[in-house]
Amino acid sequence: MRSYIPLLFGIFSCIALVLATAGIYGVMAYFVTQRTREIGIRIALGAQWRDVLKLILGSGMLLVTIGLIIGLAGALTLTRLMTSLLFEVSPTDPITFGVVALCVILAALLACYIPARRAIKVAPLVALRYE
Repeated sequence: MRSYIPLLFGIFSCIALVLATAGIYGVMAYFVTQRTREIGIRIALGAQWRDVLKLILGSGMLLVTIGLIIGLAGALTLTRLMTSLLFEVSPTDPITFGVVALCVILAALLACYIPARRAIKVAPLVALRYE
């Protein structure tokens, strides 16, 4: 009877990861759209593509880091409630927490990289005429 519970946890965690990735992508795409003019000016003044990439990825990963810290702290406190649902794994298994954090970071990097690539390709004259 309990064999479906880990399967449901796995399915819901994958859905949560997809939703989080879509949310981060949406926020970063909006961020890039709002700052198109600034990015164009930076490129016109000589900013390299690495600088623009670092600007966008840095701001996105800052938000992800804050969310990851809050999420891991909440997960550590709530694992006591799930002890009866875990099989052959301790409630605070560091490998599990590390793998989950790594998956979230990789998904967030992908979600931030796509708008960053779009921002790199902005032509300065088009960005200055934007709006």
